[in-house]
Amino acid sequence: MGIRSDLEKNFDFEIIDEFLDHYSMMVEIMEPLIVELGNINRYHRSIEELFRIFHNIKSASGYLQIASMVRLATLVEDAFEQLRDRDTVVNEETITWLISISDVFMQWQEDFKMDNELTKIHFSLLILPDMEKA
Repeated sequence: MGIRSDLEKNFDFEIIDEFLDHYSMMVEIMEPLIVELGNINRYHRSIEELFRIFHNIKSASGYLQIASMVRLATLVEDAFEQLRDRDTVVNEETITWLISISDVFMQWQEDFKMDNELTKIHFSLLILPDMEKA
């Protein structure tokens, strides 16, 4: 029994499907937006959109009581809070870290589809990169 089966015991089928539809859309645009963080002309638009995505994932997964998803989305949302007021692009280390985070959320999407347990987060992803160095 996996994550979807667990959710279906506690929540209406329509709520789960709506969450998964929105989640799928957000995961799909995550990586292209992360890559755009290296483009000064698109930085602010991308950072705001990514902040919104992770905030929405945090809120929805909180409602559905998906603890690991809440924790990771909160960590990333907090990192974006630090980056929102900057006028420079993010460094490669930060982009690489964010792409790895995006990969986890994509894997979780697959876990939902296959009704698997959510894949564990590798501890190294819980360490924020040095977002200040160029």
